Amino acid sequence: MLSVTQPQTTNEINYSAVKEKQRATWGSGDYGRIGVTLQISGEQLCEAMDVKSGETVLDVAAGNGNVTLAAARRFCLVTSTDYVEALLEQSKKRAEAEGLDISYQFADAEDLPFDNNCFDNVVSTFGVMFTPNQCQSAAELMRVCKPGGKIGLANWTPEGFVGQLFKLIGSYVAPPAGVKSPALWGTRAFIDEQFGPQASEITYRTREFNFRFCSPQHWIDLFRTYYGPVHKAFGALDEAKAAQLEQDIHQLIARFDRGQGKGMVVPSEYLEIVVQKR
Repeated sequence: MLSVTQPQTTNEINYSAVKEKQRATWGSGDYGRIGVTLQISGEQLCEAMDVKSGETVLDVAAGNGNVTLAAARRFCLVTSTDYVEALLEQSKKRAEAEGLDISYQFADAEDLPFDNNCFDNVVSTFGVMFTPNQCQSAAELMRVCKPGGKIGLANWTPEGFVGQLFKLIGSYVAPPAGVKSPALWGTRAFIDEQFGPQASEITYRTREFNFRFCSPQHWIDLFRTYYGPVHKAFGALDEAKAAQLEQDIHQLIARFDRGQGKGMVVPSEYLEIVVQKR
């Protein structure tokens, strides 16, 4: 999935078909079971952006709502969007449990149904980075952000554990032809290219999210069952290949694991980005 290939031209890639497959992937399993473990990243992003109570916030490719809820807890006016309705429903239930007032809307990150310059803050944690038409989705984030507003992102880096996981999966299950690596969103060069021309400032912070599980096998079992890309990858392989992939994932975990026998503790590097729009 994260293998780097020479991209085809836009006209040669059927982005609609790619997105339909992606929607099916993220809708498989039960991403919310994994997503809730990442909540801290949404809280940290809101603090990095210094969001203010009463400001408008658009969460793009929001999944089950980690940064959505984090912004709402800070009394922002939040609109949460995704193209997998089941994930929006999960986020709604989380918001209702906390008594948070959030607006939810089905939306494609590459074609946001909002006017130009209408949100004080536009955010995405480990979401928009997976859109196939990267330039288009980046342009949409900038378009709907007000002048002087902020775009906040949390994106897995190519070198980190998750980046390496998707590279490994891509060696077993080929990514869509011509689609660029999502891990590019975790590089300064890509962010500078996409957002720099319209930004007054871009700040970067390299962070680590720690996957804390009972054991490597516990992690594999949950991701194989609930995390769409891993779930689909295993489902596409025969028994022998699936067993080899599981063994390779064990080896990958061992490279990063610092649990020292007291459960699995695997740090995964990601890039926290705050873009100030001119």
